[in-house]
Amino acid sequence: MTGRHARHIAILLASLALIVRPALAQSVLRDAETEAFMRDMSAPLVKAAGMEPRNVEVLVLNAPDINAFVAGGQYVWVHSGLIAAADNVGQLQGVVAHELGHIEGGHVVRNDGIKEATGITLLSLVLGAAAIAAGGAEAGMGILGLGQQAAMGKYLAFSRAQESSADLAGARYLGKAGISGKGSLDFFKKLQNQEYRLAIPQNDSYGRTHPLSGERITVLREVYTVDPAWDKPSNPQLEARFERIKAKLIGYVSEPQQTLIKYPVSDQSIPAHYARAYAWHKSAYPQKALDEANALLSAVPHDPYFLELKGQILLESGRPAEAVAPLREAVRETNQPLIATLLGHALIATEDDANFAEAEQVLRNAVARDRENPFAWYQLGVVYERRGDIPRAALATAERYAMTGEHPMALRSADAAMQGLKPGTVDYLRAQDIAMVSRAAVEQKRKKK
Repeated sequence: MTGRHARHIAILLASLALIVRPALAQSVLRDAETEAFMRDMSAPLVKAAGMEPRNVEVLVLNAPDINAFVAGGQYVWVHSGLIAAADNVGQLQGVVAHELGHIEGGHVVRNDGIKEATGITLLSLVLGAAAIAAGGAEAGMGILGLGQQAAMGKYLAFSRAQESSADLAGARYLGKAGISGKGSLDFFKKLQNQEYRLAIPQNDSYGRTHPLSGERITVLREVYTVDPAWDKPSNPQLEARFERIKAKLIGYVSEPQQTLIKYPVSDQSIPAHYARAYAWHKSAYPQKALDEANALLSAVPHDPYFLELKGQILLESGRPAEAVAPLREAVRETNQPLIATLLGHALIATEDDANFAEAEQVLRNAVARDRENPFAWYQLGVVYERRGDIPRAALATAERYAMTGEHPMALRSADAAMQGLKPGTVDYLRAQDIAMVSRAAVEQKRKKK
């Protein structure tokens, strides 16, 4: 919530605006290790929900608040602030299980109160309810008028029912997957502490999109404590991976000084080295960042994500030739397209013509496995332009602009590509598709003006 939503009734209406906010309005954090962890961590829950794991994605948004939501399709969006706030993998799994409950329940599609793609936020009304409490809910509702009161009440009751349904569905998935519900309860206690700090009245849920956390804890405790998995410990390997990605995320998104306070030099654990490597790198201390990366590789030689980190530091510190070897090894170990894109970037950055053939092969393989990577298309365009293949450079540029929603530039680039590509070829047809979709988007936008 922003300052302009401070008035009580404005906050109530703004809470709905928060719910319908498109996920991609914020930056998506792409990281090979984090995406692999999210996939493995959520796979048993996805299976328990009766969904196909390859069709469900758990993605991370760069946003500091404690939140997660679904927004159409089989996507769960988790804010970076939620991961930083979670104490263990069980808490994160509890949140994901809840959001999967929204997907299975069709809450995004069937919500008659909001026809657009919606985000069912965990904390959307914690801030909203605080403002209402401060300004007086009765006065706010009076401003709305009787008809709007009824409509709002109907929506709020509908939303609370969805949340309760998702809570119980998430509990069912956790039990079926053999995962203890202790993490889920602990996370709801975190939300309850937020409510206490914001002085949100705890007597009832009226005027809220979500039941009070205390109410949810009471209901879920009865479900979780009788489940056979209640006393089952978490997977130690998964827990260790969680600590790694949490530290990496904190190092990446937080101010370096804050990271170094949370992970002081006296802490010689792997997560601490990870966090400090990013903090020093962000602070433009490349040697200190490399020292942390080397400490990680000394502890776990040939770890592909530690190799990726070392390569990234070297590349972004102006030493691309030295970055190639660790990045090559990381790609061999993982065949991961995000790391392959970084390798392609390093090969191009050497400005050695002998490396461009390898860069092209690496980048073509990367976009074949992950087309949703604008930077990979940009780098591939650089390779094509360097060798004088201007039509394919234009096609790669069209792919990049289409992906980022810059439709006029995508149309212009696709048209340029078709001028030099042979009609009927795969590349020509792809350029034609981009041009068609982009032209329609440009025309639609023109009509709206």
